[in-house]
Amino acid sequence: MSAAERRPQLIRAAITVMSRDGVAAASTRAIAAELGIAQATVHYVYGAKDELYRAVIEQLTTDIAEQVRGIDIPTEPDFQATIGAYARQLWRTVVEQPHIHQLITELFVMGLRSPSLRPTVTDYQRQLDIVFENALREAAAYTGTTLARPVEEVARFFFAGLDGLILHRLARPDDMADERSLEQIVAATVALAEGHLPLSVV
Repeated sequence: MSAAERRPQLIRAAITVMSRDGVAAASTRAIAAELGIAQATVHYVYGAKDELYRAVIEQLTTDIAEQVRGIDIPTEPDFQATIGAYARQLWRTVVEQPHIHQLITELFVMGLRSPSLRPTVTDYQRQLDIVFENALREAAAYTGTTLARPVEEVARFFFAGLDGLILHRLARPDDMADERSLEQIVAATVALAEGHLPLSVV
């Protein structure tokens, strides 16, 4: 099997090991064992562990972006309902795959301390910012809504709220409270987007 064919297998195996056992336990030996291949194969395809970590972060970014884009657009062109659909689609992945979001958090924190991985983490954040910026643009166009604040500002606010709620969910899950907080984040985002959220800084 060529290196190009092995790469997606190794990435998925690494995600499986990291999700199950933690990033620190994801040695090349453990990843090779997950696939039932020689450890040397991992080193051949990915020369350094950081290269494999970068590939994992990029794959997780792609997966989340695809899941968020795959929403069921509300039949009625309602801005808040459309933004809520994006939020609930992402939240569904948190509820159903908490281990993946915990892995993302581990990799994110580790990457911030690594000079070689920090650019990948920065790019991860930027790519997800773009996903939410595009989602807001599409929601505004679909519902005929004029944004009162720059789309980048609204997307940053939206994603920051969701990110904080995800961390809270990982540490202390509470279905009813989490759902209520999710709706509050959506409502606050819509208020900001439509110019109804009081701001002390212009």
